[in-house]
Amino acid sequence: MIERRPTFAPFANPDFRLLWMATVISQLGGLIQTVGAGWLMTSLTTSHQLIALVQTSTTLPIMVLSLFAGALADNFPRRSILIWSQVFLLLASAGLAALAWFGTMTPWTLLISTFLIGCGTALYNPSWQASMGDIVAREDLPQAVSLNSMGFNMMRSVGPAIGGAVVAAFGAAAAFGINAVSYLPLLGALIRWQPAYPESRLPRESLRAALSSGLRYVAMSPGLIRAMLRAGLFGFGACAVLALLPLVARDLLQGTALTYGLTLGAFGLGAIGGVAMNGPLRARLRNEHIVRAACLSFAGGLVLLGLSRSLWLTAPALLVCGAGWVMALSLFNVTVQLSSPRWVVGRALSFYQTAVFGGMSVGAWVWGGVADMGGVALALFCAAGALIVAALAGLWLALDELGGISLDPVGPFEAPPLRLDLRGRSGPIMIMVDYQIDEADVPEFLEVMQERRRIRRRDGARNWALLRDLEDPDIWVESYHVATWVEYIRHVERRTQADGANLERLLALHRGEGRPRVHRMIERHSVPAPGEMALKAPPELP
Repeated sequence: MIERRPTFAPFANPDFRLLWMATVISQLGGLIQTVGAGWLMTSLTTSHQLIALVQTSTTLPIMVLSLFAGALADNFPRRSILIWSQVFLLLASAGLAALAWFGTMTPWTLLISTFLIGCGTALYNPSWQASMGDIVAREDLPQAVSLNSMGFNMMRSVGPAIGGAVVAAFGAAAAFGINAVSYLPLLGALIRWQPAYPESRLPRESLRAALSSGLRYVAMSPGLIRAMLRAGLFGFGACAVLALLPLVARDLLQGTALTYGLTLGAFGLGAIGGVAMNGPLRARLRNEHIVRAACLSFAGGLVLLGLSRSLWLTAPALLVCGAGWVMALSLFNVTVQLSSPRWVVGRALSFYQTAVFGGMSVGAWVWGGVADMGGVALALFCAAGALIVAALAGLWLALDELGGISLDPVGPFEAPPLRLDLRGRSGPIMIMVDYQIDEADVPEFLEVMQERRRIRRRDGARNWALLRDLEDPDIWVESYHVATWVEYIRHVERRTQADGANLERLLALHRGEGRPRVHRMIERHSVPAPGEMALKAPPELP
């Protein structure tokens, strides 16, 4: 299990400390812009659905583009991606401010502008989340994720109120301008940060191959699938608060932009309380119990929010919702990070973000439509019902506990001496592993090989098969293919220490002399492709 570290332990790392402070400033600007966009839309249209679509326009790009951003995060220096995405966000925010300043804003122009900001965020998020493992040690990762949530929600507790005051006093253009300026400290901190990325002797995967291997890894990892499905269900119901809060402030509370900012602030204060409760709760309760409690408490807060017509009652409801929000989402995030090895963590986080922001995007559209048809209160009650369903889903999709396995790589693969000169693109490569198994051990062997099949396929093997010798039934052969010699080395180097338990069980069952024999073969056609192989030079990779 991962050692439980103090909540503020990551602050001892100067890089984390600087980046955290710069990120908090940027998030403050983003929250001020959120208030400006949400309130500006209420003055541009009376459509509840268009108002709710401001939330969708920001989250939809994250759902669509995060997959590509995750592949980039695992194949290129994350620092470079972070810097360029911040430059894009600064330019998009400056353009939004200019449109508002010159009075040329329309509902659809506003949605397009916030969509572009969402695109920049989609590019930024997987690299930023994956960079936590580049900045802090693995044992500090849960605390780093919680501190990021705390920083954001500290700003959520004051940023919306500041945003409401700015919009009320100076207009939405000022809010957008403040957001554009807020990116500068983070840009400076990212330029100053110099991470030590491990060197790879293998060429980068193509975008298509990277997406395919990331999808395969997630699809063959049941714990990740459960976490992502639960996150999507939670996001679908919980997004009702952020999507409908402008309408709550305007229609249910009969308030102004300042009222909207105060309600968002109450939500942020509740989230800070959720961060404070995370550590003690994780020490006493199972992850699944925390997630169920977060879903049910959030549902109760939504019901109270729909019934309230007073800020004094709405604020406590939002405190409860904020606490449930951060407890659930930070736990989902940490689960995905600690369940993914470093080679695929960016893509795993991108799939997670696609799930949670996809749920939010669909939910914002659905709850906006329900509000148009039956009113804001009805939409909040329906969203509460969706969160109760998300809690009940834990009966079938229970969340895993954290830190029970080590996903560190077993080490670099030393290729055996080869008499053929293989180019990196040479292939297909066929691997065959011989085992000698006693008849009494066959049931256990088949059980272990079932897990072996999942591991092999998860890490890139194709056409996996288990064969038994008809003349000598004690001989079993595991076979699989990989596309090229480079992909074979990549496949082997993806082995983690957690996978070692499966190998140890196989070695204990093997009765032959020494370790199981491995055959590495290249498929030949009647006419070899030009440059496919030679006979003299030692092995090399491109």
